[in-house]
Amino acid sequence: MPTQGIGKLDEIIHGRLRLGVMTYLSNTEVADFSELAKALDATRGNLSVQLRKLEDAGYIQIEKSFVDRKSLTQARITKTGKIAFANYVKAIGDLLGNQ
Repeated sequence: MPTQGIGKLDEIIHGRLRLGVMTYLSNTEVADFSELAKALDATRGNLSVQLRKLEDAGYIQIEKSFVDRKSLTQARITKTGKIAFANYVKAIGDLLGNQ
């Protein structure tokens, strides 16, 4: 049955923007807020909400600082996030028959 492993998909990652954030960070490790918003074609408000969900799950860490008196918000993938994303990718592969 092709949908047998669908229960293994991580609902936290599965949303479009959250999946985009995790994919982006799995390749770069860290990105600033504006970079993510532009890359994912996301509104600042929506991205902020989705980052909070990933942070609450422990998949990313949000770091806030100031550079030249301007606030800088960066998202960094955590070890837990890397493991969760790898498991998510595997679950998708299993669903598609790429075992």
